[in-house]
Amino acid sequence: MAARSPRFPRRRRRPGSLERPLNERTYRGTWLLVGIPLLIAAFSVRTPQSLPRPPLPPSFDGSRAVVLAGELATLHPDRRPGSSGAREAARWVSDQFRRQGFEAQVDRFRAQVPGLGPASLENVLVEVTGRSPESIVVVAHRDNRGDGPGANDNASGTAALVELARVYAEPATAAAPEPVRTIIFLSSDGGAYGGAGVERFAESAAYRDRIAAVVNLDAVAGRGPVRIRFAGDAPRTAPGVLVRTAAARVLEQTGEQPGAPSLVAQLIDLGFPFSLHEHAPFVGRRVPALTLTTVADDARSSVADAPEKLWGRRLAQLGGAAESMLASLDGGLELAAGTPSALFIGSRVVPGWAVQLVLIAALLPFVVSAVDLFARSRRRGIPLGPAWRSLRTRLGFWVWVALVFGLFALLGLWPDAGPRPLPPESPAASDWPVLALCGFGLLSLLGWLLARQRLLPRRTPAGDEALAGHTVAVLTLAIVSFLVVALNPFALIFILPSLHAWLWLAQLRGRPLPLRASVFLAGLLGPLLLLGSFAGRIGMGLDAPWYLTALAANNHVPIALLISAIPWLAAGGQLGALAVDRYAPYPGARERPPRGPLRELVRRLVLASRSRRRRSHSGDELAEL
Repeated sequence: MAARSPRFPRRRRRPGSLERPLNERTYRGTWLLVGIPLLIAAFSVRTPQSLPRPPLPPSFDGSRAVVLAGELATLHPDRRPGSSGAREAARWVSDQFRRQGFEAQVDRFRAQVPGLGPASLENVLVEVTGRSPESIVVVAHRDNRGDGPGANDNASGTAALVELARVYAEPATAAAPEPVRTIIFLSSDGGAYGGAGVERFAESAAYRDRIAAVVNLDAVAGRGPVRIRFAGDAPRTAPGVLVRTAAARVLEQTGEQPGAPSLVAQLIDLGFPFSLHEHAPFVGRRVPALTLTTVADDARSSVADAPEKLWGRRLAQLGGAAESMLASLDGGLELAAGTPSALFIGSRVVPGWAVQLVLIAALLPFVVSAVDLFARSRRRGIPLGPAWRSLRTRLGFWVWVALVFGLFALLGLWPDAGPRPLPPESPAASDWPVLALCGFGLLSLLGWLLARQRLLPRRTPAGDEALAGHTVAVLTLAIVSFLVVALNPFALIFILPSLHAWLWLAQLRGRPLPLRASVFLAGLLGPLLLLGSFAGRIGMGLDAPWYLTALAANNHVPIALLISAIPWLAAGGQLGALAVDRYAPYPGARERPPRGPLRELVRRLVLASRSRRRRSHSGDELAEL
């Protein structure tokens, strides 16, 4: 029987050594400081009060609204922007307003419609003049996608808009008094394709500088529960008093609390401002606005959206709630100005500044540990130059990818969505441009083949070289986090997992590969959270990566955030190489491979240019003498 080999005790990793370079006590202790912002956030939670309930019950006629919705959907089932059906539908709305005694105003304009190209659009609006120059806008888009009659989305909202206007068209009586604020009823165009009509109104209407509040009615006769949407095109939301007033009026009419996005969904909306609803352009311009709807964000219009599918009771309830809400907003002496950022948790509100404070505080353990790691590396005399040059090479590759992407956008190879986000139902949102993507991939691959010559591991890096690569990447991530804080602190939710997970990769050197790979993948949870939001909430599924790419190509992602993503990708690539033992510091002169013909040509051109400049400079000096 073979004798067993003696077991020796495993050497414990000494704190501060190359195998255990992080100061774990400092990291854990700094987390205690995060408790202070959490305590401040807890004490900042408040319950906003809704505006008073109007003294008289609403006079909204639900049965008449159902008839109007059915008539519009039946007579003009195809209301795609720029089509003859869209023009006839606009004329139908104008006729309805004129029958009520209004003088309808028609704003005709041209806009880029995703999937349809440049089209002629029409906004139809009427104005009920009040005693105050301030105005309250009620909006409902009139168009549809043409794949069905669009009875719920959005003939129901248009019918509710027309019926609400009738309430204010009657002579001022005790039941319908003269409004204090001017009420504007806007039937917009292009809402099913991103909202070009409301973008036009919010940008160029004469009322844009004196709008006190906006209420958008979208698919208000569906079988689903009532939902309130309040996110905008910027990291802001509707004020709490407006949201609570809408919720109170809906509760009075339906007996149910309206649904709202989850806490995580609200954080995502603040970190990545995006909304397909037509209140969003107003919120982005600091105008209080929200949407009342009965469909989820991932719902799609279809042939099943027929007049016989309308739920008349729900239409009557939401029409009455909208009328009561208008009366409350009109009677409110002072409405909340601007659009602050906030998180809504039931009836309570957490101010956005408190959430930002907590997110910024969550950076402290990472930043302190990163600075301490850098100081330890300097005290050990570990050279960081080769690691910086390795990261610079990766950074150059991602800059090349970004430049190619921008060039393709300038050449029009990506879909053009116009001023509003690309609608998920648009063919451009799901039809991947194969040729453009292949060309983009080939050019990106070319850039990588040139960069990888300096990144290939030609030997196993020493412990201090691996630590230098990790230190440089972590410091780059710290710089990226400061940029994100300066641009939009809510966006920290997308990079915090990478900061805290990838920091510990230095501590796992020599551990099993599956463990290191799992920690690296855990750092990708932030971007995956955003991707999953588009895949699930908006219903993009596997088309979510392309949809996010299209948003970036159409400038619906802030350019500063895109620029800050480049060093994050470079640092992530270096840490990923470290995690799978494929990292190599930038090679010295003896380790570099021979230059290829392309690089040799570039070198000769650079040297020739330098030589010409030297000769020219010497000639100038001789001339002066």
